[in-house]
Amino acid sequence: MKIKMKRVYERPEKGDGNRILVDRLWPRGLTKEKAEIDLWLKDVAPSTELRKWFGHDPGKWEEFQGRYRKELEDNKENIAALKAQIKKGLVTLVYGAKDEEHNEAIVLKKWLSDNSI
Repeated sequence: MKIKMKRVYERPEKGDGNRILVDRLWPRGLTKEKAEIDLWLKDVAPSTELRKWFGHDPGKWEEFQGRYRKELEDNKENIAALKAQIKKGLVTLVYGAKDEEHNEAIVLKKWLSDNSI
């Protein structure tokens, strides 16, 4: 599986491959040119309701993962678009969260791995 993860605020590098933003909202303070995003799959991100409920609270992390995985299972069209990008080569899932241990990109990458992508 050719998937990496990176905060959108980190400097883009040639080794990132296809940079895919997996946040529902565009990151604050960044222009599209500076972010160097190749594709924005906002509909693969957690729903607005789930994102607001979670609020990056580590105490809700376990439940957030389960809820988000359920949303991914029900999101076949957008997952198909992501799979198509992954089949083309290296992909970096780009996210805006400050917390590098509790964010949607981690769940998404693991879900993709668990589903043999």
